[in-house]
Amino acid sequence: MLIQDSLVPDGPLHAGGLLPTEPGSGRGRSHGTSNSKAFDRWFRYPAGFASDYVSTLLETLSLSSGSLIVDPFAGSAVTGTAARRAGHSFSGIETHPLIAELANLKLQAPPSSPESFAVMAGELAKAAEQLAPSAAAGLETEADLTQRCFQPHVLARLISLRDLIRAGQADEWGVYAKWALLGTLRDVASARVGWPYQRPGTQRRPRFTDPLGRFVQRATWMAEDLQNVGASGSGMYASVTHGDSRDPEAWGSIEGAHGCVASPPYLNNFDYADATRLELYFWGEVTSWAQMCSTVRSGMITATTQQSSVAAAREASSKLARFGNAGTAVEELTAQLEAQRNERSRGKEYDRVIPDYFAAMAQILENLAKSMLPGASAVWLVGDSAPYGVYVDTPGLIGQIAEHVGFSMEKDVVLRRRGQRWASNQTRHDVELSERLILLRRQ
Repeated sequence: MLIQDSLVPDGPLHAGGLLPTEPGSGRGRSHGTSNSKAFDRWFRYPAGFASDYVSTLLETLSLSSGSLIVDPFAGSAVTGTAARRAGHSFSGIETHPLIAELANLKLQAPPSSPESFAVMAGELAKAAEQLAPSAAAGLETEADLTQRCFQPHVLARLISLRDLIRAGQADEWGVYAKWALLGTLRDVASARVGWPYQRPGTQRRPRFTDPLGRFVQRATWMAEDLQNVGASGSGMYASVTHGDSRDPEAWGSIEGAHGCVASPPYLNNFDYADATRLELYFWGEVTSWAQMCSTVRSGMITATTQQSSVAAAREASSKLARFGNAGTAVEELTAQLEAQRNERSRGKEYDRVIPDYFAAMAQILENLAKSMLPGASAVWLVGDSAPYGVYVDTPGLIGQIAEHVGFSMEKDVVLRRRGQRWASNQTRHDVELSERLILLRRQ
């Protein structure tokens, strides 16, 4: 197995000081998608790709301008916008329908001058203020989650904006206005709706008290970002396919890729569908938990015990048998986690998540190998985990699987320590965790 390179500054990943020569502590760093950087600030997808790494990872590939970058876990297109900024083309795949819509919105050419969007948003806000009293009379028809997350006068204004946008009052800027509004929800919520769960029963002080003003501010940011793309993105192809990257059909005509920069879901029992439940319910994309599970979560990679099943785990274990030591390691981890679960009265089914997760990674890596040119590099950012204190070397196992489907594992770099925010939790395991970067090269 490849020895982790966390301290020695040699090789392409450390060239020019692009990456730290020592792993960071993990403290004092903002994780996930940025709240302030262009395009990232449109909507902070919970647990999204850490945007402060993406440009650096692209640089490590040392590609010439116009290269094709792929990302099978495209999310809200953090890699896509960074690739465009660097003068590359981009093809991504994202299974979350709402987030795939956002990703494509960032990458497509705007319908007209972005300045007109900011002007329209101001007019829309004025109209929503006039309609708010009538909207206030129908709050009880909203989803229970939506009602519990906002003060009535705030929710009335949000609903007014939503109804105007749905009615076509935003004209050609309709989808952009939708996302300016969805990005506003958490800003003005009076309940805890941040990472990692929606907690409408726990009240908080809203970060912003004026929903219409915040909507206009967000629309203005979006207009600025679109305006600043300018000629830098011209001539470059960039898009995200809504699909399952485990499915070869989702890759369509993606071929001849020069590089891949990606961050797969971590094995940390985070529910990526539930993380966006507020937006899904408010806009009416789903109206119940069951519908959310069937239309959004069902197509996602199994990374949480709520997605697991005995049948899927059994099938996944069978598929992993051909991956030699990696398959054996997953089988042993599954047995250890099953034993840990059986020792608890209400143990979580981590033993069913593990095989399904790595079988999914194998399918995706096989599809990725077919899409990449010989000699092309894939750099993935991923963390390890320790459910019930059982250490799972996720990056290392992904590397081993990759070597069975056409890649060589060339680097495994520890970037930062993980789990520091729970250091005071006496019931938590004491296994040291890290976030790592692995470099794979297509053979």
